Amino acid sequence: MLVVFIKSVITFFLVLIVVRLMGKRQLGEMQPFELVITFIIAEVACIPMNDPYIPFYYGIVPIITLGVLHLVLSLVARKSMLARKIISGRSVLAIDKNGINYENLKRMNMNVNDLIEAVRSSGYMDFADIEYAIFETNGKVCVVEKASDPSEVKPAFLPLSLLIDGKFDENNLALAGVEEVKLREVFLKNGLKNPKEVLYADIRQDGTLYVSPKYKQCFTQKISIKGGENW
Repeated sequence: MLVVFIKSVITFFLVLIVVRLMGKRQLGEMQPFELVITFIIAEVACIPMNDPYIPFYYGIVPIITLGVLHLVLSLVARKSMLARKIISGRSVLAIDKNGINYENLKRMNMNVNDLIEAVRSSGYMDFADIEYAIFETNGKVCVVEKASDPSEVKPAFLPLSLLIDGKFDENNLALAGVEEVKLREVFLKNGLKNPKEVLYADIRQDGTLYVSPKYKQCFTQKISIKGGENW
């Protein structure tokens, strides 16, 4: 009995340390690979605790291995946009300016009832009040509400990310009709000699560019774009 007690205490603190190293996230905020690793850790942690005849390292080794695997995957995802898309996926637009996007619903293996439930959970009862609805990679839905009176209220825009962690998103650049050279010129005028100095940049349909450098103050600037009607 004492052995089981000691193994349980050690396993608890080991799992606690590994989960804390994974980051301060609630279960519903985890990326798919983080959720999988968490479930596996919970499973393997029970094996040596429940059976006193199973060597203790049968539980410790997998837990530490999974913790290291999470750190490696997180590092790879932070350094590579391609790896990030493969590991975590991409946000999906479920409702756009044309209404419900049927093709994107099929991609997510969802039906309209699932979409209705998700939108209602976000506090919106009427699709007519929604300009955009985006399903994030952690499964949560983000809603951009329509302006009640476009003539008096600022219209609803959907920011399109152009650069993340110093790397340009070629697909979004083409969608927005923005040339990489133009962005580099904007960065240079604001004291950013290299795109790697920029943590995040996005564009809105009216040409408003938002730039957040890694170590300087963020700024906005209007630029001309050719694809504002594309998203």
